[in-house]
Amino acid sequence: MEVKDLKPELIWKCFDEVTKIPRPSCHEEQIREFLLKFAAEHGVEAKTDKVGNVVMRRPATPGYENAPTVILQGHMDMVAEKNNEVKHDFLTDPIETYVDGDWVKARGTTLGADNGIGVAAGMAAMIDPDLVHGPLEALFTINEEIGLEGAQNLGKDMITGSILINMDSEDDGEIFVGCAGGIDTTAEFKYQRSFTPENFEYMRVSVSGLLGGHSGSDINLGRANANKIIARFIWECSQRWDITVCEIEGGNLRNAIPREAHAVFGIHSDHREELKHHLKKYHEEIMQEYAGVEPSMDFRIEACERPEYCMDSETSIALVRAIYSAPHGVYSMSRDLEGLVETSTNLAAVKMLEGNIVRITTSQRSSVESRKNDMAGQVEAHFQLAGAEVSHSDGYPGWAPNMKSPIMKISAEAYEELFGVKPAIKAIHAGLECGLFLTKHPDLDMVSFGPTMTGVHSPDEKLLIPTVEKFWRHLARVLEKVAKS
Repeated sequence: MEVKDLKPELIWKCFDEVTKIPRPSCHEEQIREFLLKFAAEHGVEAKTDKVGNVVMRRPATPGYENAPTVILQGHMDMVAEKNNEVKHDFLTDPIETYVDGDWVKARGTTLGADNGIGVAAGMAAMIDPDLVHGPLEALFTINEEIGLEGAQNLGKDMITGSILINMDSEDDGEIFVGCAGGIDTTAEFKYQRSFTPENFEYMRVSVSGLLGGHSGSDINLGRANANKIIARFIWECSQRWDITVCEIEGGNLRNAIPREAHAVFGIHSDHREELKHHLKKYHEEIMQEYAGVEPSMDFRIEACERPEYCMDSETSIALVRAIYSAPHGVYSMSRDLEGLVETSTNLAAVKMLEGNIVRITTSQRSSVESRKNDMAGQVEAHFQLAGAEVSHSDGYPGWAPNMKSPIMKISAEAYEELFGVKPAIKAIHAGLECGLFLTKHPDLDMVSFGPTMTGVHSPDEKLLIPTVEKFWRHLARVLEKVAKS
């Protein structure tokens, strides 16, 4: 069975079409053109703003013209992550999806259900003849995964509704009414190139096969950080012998826990046997530390040819120390909502750039604005001590829960009516665009819900098929209840 053959047919057909359109963050041109073409073909009003967001509008079902206007919102872009051995160009190639039992998956890449399924639901809501609804708007934003650029720069008259349903959540049976704010912190090390010593042996050490995951919703699961594992090994070696570091890289995106990393380094030939012994010990320790958490971890070291250049000793040791000791993971838990991570930081990516620069990207999140800034400040101070130049992004605000929200009440009632159980009302540690919408439209009443997906922001991303039908039925019931309220 193919994705387009799943039920309910309309939303799955739309999702299948979305997966065929390349749409990595910052490259939404093709998906925007696709959405505008879709609207034109179905006689749906649509427009864009200057940054490339798209909004579609559908008149109310006859008799419900005076109902509140509801905005259905999702983001066009997707996280572009793949396994190293997979040949895939996210700028040109469609996602290769397949059905595996109750799940929809992709072959070696992110699936893009985050937030392709939300986009599909918005499209379907614009044309489903069976929906009962008041005036509808479907808002599709750009570049949510990198910097929430679309929400930050939303055009003045793009939305007119008073109720917004964000469709970027990942757990059936849960309705979200709050989220964390975030800020990115970048550190750059400038190094001098030196010729590599001739009497050294050179090796490539790597870790792969980690679970990774979303740096918000998965940060509390204790998963390994590939950058930390590599830096720890190199640091331990540096404490025993003279080493030279030629290369160190890992991770890709600020909002993904890094799954893979590697380094190329050299050690004096006299210490070859000692290194083998230490490698075996380190490997055993790491596998034991993450037993039951990282079942597919692959840590290995291989001899390589002598590189021509290495980093200068002072900078390379400062860099390794900084990565090894950098904060990563949960910093504090919420005292208001049980089980909610309040503040965290993700040591996301280490990249070697032209101009003899190593850039380290980190991401801080918190539902408390002052804690978010404090965490970013701690990360800044940490890398400043190591001699790096540090900068911050503009950041984005959190979304404070409103436990008296009318749309929250309607959404909860609709779910219980359909499925016989009360949904959980929660806040999420991940960032949603809702906080930014409130800055321009402070009277918006908002909720977020969606079907179940796991492994987002990694090639393990998958979408639970039965929950998509539940999500679609729930959305339809909420629209009907709003129209009739």
